[in-house]
Amino acid sequence: MKKATFKNYILNFKNPSGTSRGVLNTKETFFLEISENGKKGIGECGLFRGLSCDDVPEYEEKLQWLCENINKNKEVIQKELLHFPSMWFGYEQAILNLENGDDLYFPSEFTAGNSSIKINGLIWMGNADFMQQQIEEKLDQGFDCIKLKIGVDWNSEKEIIKQLRQKFPKDQLELRVDANGGFSFEEAKIVLQELSYLGIHSIEQPIKAGNLQEMKILCKETPTPIALDEELIRIVDLEEKKKLLEEIRPQYIILKPSLIGGFSGSDEWISLAESLGIGWWITSALESNMGLNAIAQYTFTKNPAMPQGLGTGGLFTNNLETRLYLNGDQLSIKI
Repeated sequence: MKKATFKNYILNFKNPSGTSRGVLNTKETFFLEISENGKKGIGECGLFRGLSCDDVPEYEEKLQWLCENINKNKEVIQKELLHFPSMWFGYEQAILNLENGDDLYFPSEFTAGNSSIKINGLIWMGNADFMQQQIEEKLDQGFDCIKLKIGVDWNSEKEIIKQLRQKFPKDQLELRVDANGGFSFEEAKIVLQELSYLGIHSIEQPIKAGNLQEMKILCKETPTPIALDEELIRIVDLEEKKKLLEEIRPQYIILKPSLIGGFSGSDEWISLAESLGIGWWITSALESNMGLNAIAQYTFTKNPAMPQGLGTGGLFTNNLETRLYLNGDQLSIKI
């Protein structure tokens, strides 16, 4: 018989981190532990306040339900947690960890220390000097794919990108931007054109999620590839996922397992995207090193074709210990 418990944990940022939704100083998360026959498995329920669709007052009550019903059939639990994607993400991890032991979720050449995952360098919002400093650090570390958060002061952000492009042409440095829904429809049309002149790889979520007709128009007419991110959150039914992608036809989708129903939810999105010729990559969402480790292990098994948006665990002062480490732009596991 399985037993389960959970605990709350607050991650503290080393530096306040800016997005178009505001500045983050802390990140709340929950750890789920499942034990059986002297073994235990741990997973992270990566709740993201203000963004997760399961950011609801009864979140901990539902976590308690999960612990009390941990021996129910997996399909029953999945149905109950359908609208609690971060909780299902933690459950999937804990079960996989229970099966594989140590800090393993998806054993592979990656977890054996024989292979790595290429990732992009992430640049947080701030004033021009702060962003420029971050960019120089990433370039010094060996990154040739950088993602910049934009959408707060586009004129300043555009100048930074222009300066980067003058130093590093498209074939030397891939630039991605993430607006987090920071532009209006009319603004987005202008920004998409300006980004195309700057040779930008893609823009994530130029307008707020839920404006499907406007997003459809942008994706159809854009000179800069568009990646859906927040647009995928709250879509839990397989047919609804298919309908969304068929209707909007984005160039890419961004997969955050904590926010879209864990690994099984990500599998559904990937299968649908590939059937429609839509590209994808996987991104972490400020999980602790525990969740990040599980996402990295999962990502490797999907044979990613381009740099992924995985974190490095370096944002927090009180993160958990991890075997993940960064060598240049390659995320690896120590053995």
